[in-house]
Amino acid sequence: MANFAKWLGASLGWSFGGPIGGILGFVVGSFIDGFSEGDIKGYQQKIPQGNSRSRTTITKSGDFEVSLLILAAIVIKADGNVDRRELDFVRQSFVNMFGASRANKAFKLFSGIIKKNDISARQVCIQIRQHMDHAARLQLLHFLFGIAKSDGLVGAKEIESIRKMSVYLYISNRDFESIKAMFYTKNTTINSYKILEITKDATDEEVKKAYRKMVKKHHPDKIRHLGEEYQKGAEDKFRKIQKAYEQIQKERGL
Repeated sequence: MANFAKWLGASLGWSFGGPIGGILGFVVGSFIDGFSEGDIKGYQQKIPQGNSRSRTTITKSGDFEVSLLILAAIVIKADGNVDRRELDFVRQSFVNMFGASRANKAFKLFSGIIKKNDISARQVCIQIRQHMDHAARLQLLHFLFGIAKSDGLVGAKEIESIRKMSVYLYISNRDFESIKAMFYTKNTTINSYKILEITKDATDEEVKKAYRKMVKKHHPDKIRHLGEEYQKGAEDKFRKIQKAYEQIQKERGL
């Protein structure tokens, strides 16, 4: 268990403060034997204090990881049913990114977060947006839709839950609709325009301009600071943008 405590302390930065810190304290103290809320406070004392403007805005991999786990738990419970396929997707996603050892530790935290009923999405998202750059927040949204889709369908309640979180995270409706469209296969051409954040009435030049803008906004290098483990998810999003552009090119004969 000491190894788990060491992993948690080394992985996190700003997450120990605010509502996220409270969730971690509750979960770790309640569900993991031998690791108490006092241990959390011990780590917390090592984190620089002060208001959010004085703290670092560089998001560590562990902060992104915990943010994803908490928001994923909210999405999974949005329809009132904790689906095993969604849980398996979260576990497998972490195995793919981190390997079995780190994934098991992350999922141990996730299992405790799932059991906590009074998580405020608004408060958690406010803390996240104070410390996390826009590109990383967009990647969070992409992961959340992937989790929602893992049971074969993005339900209305899940969409509404993710939409609310996107508002709290200061993600525009255009970005929300763009990422949402990446997880639908029907009306492929229509979705391609949504992914590029334009309408079918756009001129050829506007299509090209929109594509260049999306490439710049969602390029995997934008989240390089999170570590190589998150590059696969960013690259998947990037490929969907490229595929959308190719679909429009084919339709228009560009």
